[in-house]
Amino acid sequence: MSLDMFLQHCFNALTLGSLYALIAIGYTMVYGILRLINFAHGDILMVGAYFVFFGTFAFGWPWAVAAVVSVAGASLLGVIIERVAYRPLRDAPRISALISAIAVSFFIESLAVVIFTGQPRPVLQPDWLVSEWLIGGLRILPLTAFVPCMTIVLVGILLYVVYRTKPGLAMRAISKDIETTRLLGVKVDNIIALTFCIGSALAAASGIMWALRYPQVHPYMGIMPGLKAFIAAVFGGIGSIQGAVIGGVALGFVEIMTVAFMPELSGYRDAFAFVLLVLVLFYKPTGLLGERTEEKI
Repeated sequence: MSLDMFLQHCFNALTLGSLYALIAIGYTMVYGILRLINFAHGDILMVGAYFVFFGTFAFGWPWAVAAVVSVAGASLLGVIIERVAYRPLRDAPRISALISAIAVSFFIESLAVVIFTGQPRPVLQPDWLVSEWLIGGLRILPLTAFVPCMTIVLVGILLYVVYRTKPGLAMRAISKDIETTRLLGVKVDNIIALTFCIGSALAAASGIMWALRYPQVHPYMGIMPGLKAFIAAVFGGIGSIQGAVIGGVALGFVEIMTVAFMPELSGYRDAFAFVLLVLVLFYKPTGLLGERTEEKI
C-alpha cells in the first residue's frame, strides 16, 4: 500500500470515527444520568436526516437553514420521547424502561415507513462539500475534513456546557446521586429533559453528516450506525464523554483499516465492531475510561 493510499484511508477512518463519536455521546449522556440505553437514539439520527431532505427538496430551504431546523426538530423529539416514554417509568424496574426504549425505536421506524415510505431517497450535497481537493496524490473531499472539524466544535461546546455551566454541574450531580440532587433543589426533570435535548441534537447533527457522506435516507438508516455507536460508547467507557469520542474514532479506524489491509474481509466489515465489543466486555467490562460503580441496596 502506498503512502498516499494509507493517508486516504486515515482520512476516511477519521471521518467515520467522528460520526460514531457524535452518536455515541448521546448514548453515554443518557446512560450516565439514568442508567438507561436509549435505543431510539439511532432513529433520531434518521429523523434528523429526513428533516434536511424535506427542507431542501420539498421546501427549497438553503442547506444551512434546513440543518438548523433539523437539529431543533430532533431536539424537540428527544424531549418528547423522554417525557412520554421514559419519565413515567423513572421509578419502575429497569427492564420496563428498556422495553419502552425498544418500543419507541420500533414505533419511530414504523411511523417513518408509513409517512416517508421505505424507498431510499437521494440527499442534496452542497457543491462546496463535494468539490475534490488535490493534495499531492491525495483526492480529498471537503466533506472529509468538514465532519471531523464539526465534531471537534460540537464536542468542545458540549464539554463547556457540562463542565463550565450550572446545568452541566447539575447533570454531573444527577449522574452521581439523583435523589440527593433533587433534595438540594435541582429541578431534576428539567435537567434530564435538557440531557435528551442535547443528545438528540448531536444525533441529528451526525444524521445530517451521515446523509451527506452516504447520500441517501431511508427509515432504517439509523439502526446500524446506532448499534455501532453503542459499541463505541461501551468501548470507551459508557458514561464518559471523552470515552465515547475515543471509542468512536477507534471503531472507525478498526473498520476502515481492517478492510484496507485485508480487502478479502470487506464483507465482514460490520462484524468487526461486534468482535471488538465482545473483546472489550471480556477483558475490560467498564471500557477504557469507564468507572466501576457500586449498586446501592
